[in-house]
Amino acid sequence: MSHFIPHGFRFASVCSGIKHEAGRADLALIVSDVPATAAGVYTKNLVCAAPVTFDRERTPGRGFRAVVVNSGNANACTGKRGMEDAVAMARFAACAIGAADDAALVMSTGVIGHFLPMDKIEAGIYAAAQILASDEEALTNAAKGIMTTDTRHKLFSKSVTLDDGREVRIVGMAKGAGMIAPNMATFLGVVATDAVLEPEEAQSLLRTIADKTFNCITVEGHTSTNDTLILLANGAAGGASAASNPDFCAALESVCEDLARSIPEDGEGASHLVTIRVLGLKEESHARTIAKLIAESPLVKCAFAGNDPNWGRIVSAAGYSGVEFDVSKVSLRVNQFLLFQNGAPVDFDPETVAKSMRENKEIDVELRFGEGTASARFWTCDLTKEYVSINADYHT
Repeated sequence: MSHFIPHGFRFASVCSGIKHEAGRADLALIVSDVPATAAGVYTKNLVCAAPVTFDRERTPGRGFRAVVVNSGNANACTGKRGMEDAVAMARFAACAIGAADDAALVMSTGVIGHFLPMDKIEAGIYAAAQILASDEEALTNAAKGIMTTDTRHKLFSKSVTLDDGREVRIVGMAKGAGMIAPNMATFLGVVATDAVLEPEEAQSLLRTIADKTFNCITVEGHTSTNDTLILLANGAAGGASAASNPDFCAALESVCEDLARSIPEDGEGASHLVTIRVLGLKEESHARTIAKLIAESPLVKCAFAGNDPNWGRIVSAAGYSGVEFDVSKVSLRVNQFLLFQNGAPVDFDPETVAKSMRENKEIDVELRFGEGTASARFWTCDLTKEYVSINADYHT
């Protein structure tokens, strides 16, 4: 699959020896040939990694040329040395491409509590800078270089023609498969566009889109230390700001939604991507609360793993949410099969519903209330034995 690569961006990845597995790419470099606007959205975990602190202090802003990402080591809970290493990592990236010291942002992901092997990081950055390219292979390699427990790279793009005839391109890459929860998750993402955006415009747009996409996914409800989403806009397409153009905003949201969905779809050990739709409540916050509780319920997720249309677990999860509602007005559908209506189960064939779950990668859950017009949507995955095995064996 080919992607729309924004003008003025180049990509690379190398195996620098950070990961235990020999031969796996573990350092990626994303470079803009001209200074770019950058915006960022970060974890709300008070225990945050040095790269998060570093980037948060610098975004939104102008003049950025690079994002350097290492996988295999989170540089989290590493104190003063961890911050010094994040600063050095950014400086190496800037120097390697001939940019000012303050022109790079950093991301790290992997094992918590270990110092970065800075000799390997420095060598890897300079090696990556030598092979930067703007083609499909380089883009794909960069997306692979940020993976940890992901089973596949996550890469999506869009092209949109604005009213004045300009073509604007957007491409996004992400990693994430476990420790995934709203606000944000063990998730790293870089979205690059050749559109023109001012820093505050980019920040507002990114925050709004993140709330509708990346803050609506969960694997097990664990908010991590390193979660970072960076938007780079280098303006290479020319013209005026695209921030108020509805087609551009829709395309940017579409790329982020595709990336967000791909994370629980690739959830550690997952066999199903599950969409939870909650409708008919008085406030959106009520709908989000219920959707999140259902999406993170171990009992519900185990039922999905077993292809069990266990409506009782879903309805009862809504019941302990703290949101007031009239049970007699509640209905539930799974894969469009009506299981529960007006406060009582309906007559349905469990095996037919189970078969629809078993034969499809995706499961759709619709829980409808009779309280109002507000709604919310969450994406999650099932909870399998493989998830336990992956996290029991993960090196700490």
